[in-house]
Amino acid sequence: MFYDRTVLENGIIVITEKIDTVRSVALGVWVAAGSRDERDDEAGVSHFIEHMMFKGTKSRSAMEISEAFEQLGAEVNAFTSKEYTCYYSRVIDKHAPDAFGILADMVTDSVMDEDACKSEREVVLEEISRAEDTPDDKVHDLFAQALWPDHPIGQPVLGRVDTVGGFLPPAIFSYTGRRYRSGDVVVAAAGNVEHADVVRMVTDLLADLPAGPRAERTLAAPGAGRHVDVLTKDTEQAHICWGTLGLPAAHEDRFVMGVLDTVLGGGMASRLFQEIREKRGLAYAVFSYHGQYVDTGCVTIYAGTRPDNTVQVVRLISDEVDKVLADGITAAELDRARESMKGSLVLGLENTSNRMMRLGRSEMGGTEILSIDQLVERIEAVTLGDVLRVAADTLGGARTLAVVGPHETAEIEKLLP
Repeated sequence: MFYDRTVLENGIIVITEKIDTVRSVALGVWVAAGSRDERDDEAGVSHFIEHMMFKGTKSRSAMEISEAFEQLGAEVNAFTSKEYTCYYSRVIDKHAPDAFGILADMVTDSVMDEDACKSEREVVLEEISRAEDTPDDKVHDLFAQALWPDHPIGQPVLGRVDTVGGFLPPAIFSYTGRRYRSGDVVVAAAGNVEHADVVRMVTDLLADLPAGPRAERTLAAPGAGRHVDVLTKDTEQAHICWGTLGLPAAHEDRFVMGVLDTVLGGGMASRLFQEIREKRGLAYAVFSYHGQYVDTGCVTIYAGTRPDNTVQVVRLISDEVDKVLADGITAAELDRARESMKGSLVLGLENTSNRMMRLGRSEMGGTEILSIDQLVERIEAVTLGDVLRVAADTLGGARTLAVVGPHETAEIEKLLP
């Protein structure tokens, strides 16, 4: 096996991949807490806590945290998603213990004082405002809420102004008490580091985490249905998200979905890019992606176009999807997509941060961790018949359309059968 995995007595999972040909180590503390885990009155608290972890601990101020990482020459950051939060750093191998010590201090001993909360609330409110003023970002949140109107995955990661504006220490500690226990944590590392050394660091430095099993997560079958949502806004472009329900993260057909996505809108040679941008010049940005979560997924196509072209672009998207449903893809497209996926995979995994991220995401999502050779085999095994079958299972379902731009709902409603 190319990686090592240990479950500590308190439930923390440690997973590492040793790469002795590099001089860096990427370290990540992953917590099974994301926007899907929040109550309605807590919307955005997972992301807010991510911010607060950098605002100071009992032994370090916010400035001292920043200075300590800079002194190590380290990269440091964090992100929150719908299903987890990750605090991570990449550093020269000899500084790995020090970098992890700072991350552990942040996660276990953050002060979360009221003044810092009030200050950081304003920062996050500005982040929400920026997202609202960025229609090519906003449309993806609008699409998720339309696709999953009654499912927790539809909730936006940033939360809402009315909830974030009221966050104070009691609400934060209530949430961390439920979601930041030892069983909720995975530590992933990749690079020039020994597994036993990481286990010792985690055992020593995360000992103060509240003990407890992984918090239960409400899993739900998404309701399939036709949905249209329009945010009428005076923009220079109309921003379009067209899509359907997809496959969950651990689904056996996820590699088939990857091939289908690549052919449809995954690159410059994709059908949508060629038809909408290259042949007709109707968009600068047009692409597709497949989002995958524990219990659901999505297939999403995005395009930004001048409002006069919205109807034509939506119809072209529908036409290209219908062609795939009727005839599948060609052998040449299959070969090109497989090679593209393999190239992206291999190039991406030459980076220790990407390798650490792969370990952490797989452990968080409950998917098997495959070697590069195994991944290549899975991609190579995809057939034309597989693609046609998965297209029917996903793209053949009820469709969702979200638009941000100078359009009314009644106008867009007509575009979706």
